[in-house]
Amino acid sequence: MDEPLQRLLDAETRAQAVIDAARREREAIVEAALATVREAEARFEAGRAALRAPFIDDAHARAEQAIGELARKYGERQRMLRDLAARHECEATNAALALLLDPEA
Repeated sequence: MDEPLQRLLDAETRAQAVIDAARREREAIVEAALATVREAEARFEAGRAALRAPFIDDAHARAEQAIGELARKYGERQRMLRDLAARHECEATNAALALLLDPEA
């Protein structure tokens, strides 16, 4: 009876060794997968700036164009207001001169 019991104990020892080896292999595979994921994340983070750059450049170009259009628009409005102010100043000067020269009118 000792021989079958010894074979069972030997088989259990071999089975435990196989389980331990499989556990170590699994842990090594998980660690390798995690390292691969970390590397992929690092590459993505590094490449994210390059992915965003065209969009940021496009946004800057549109902003500069909008600023240029607004500057032109307000420049034209400022010229119109100055012309109008000069015309009103001339009319006011003429009216004041006419009043001074002929107070009865």
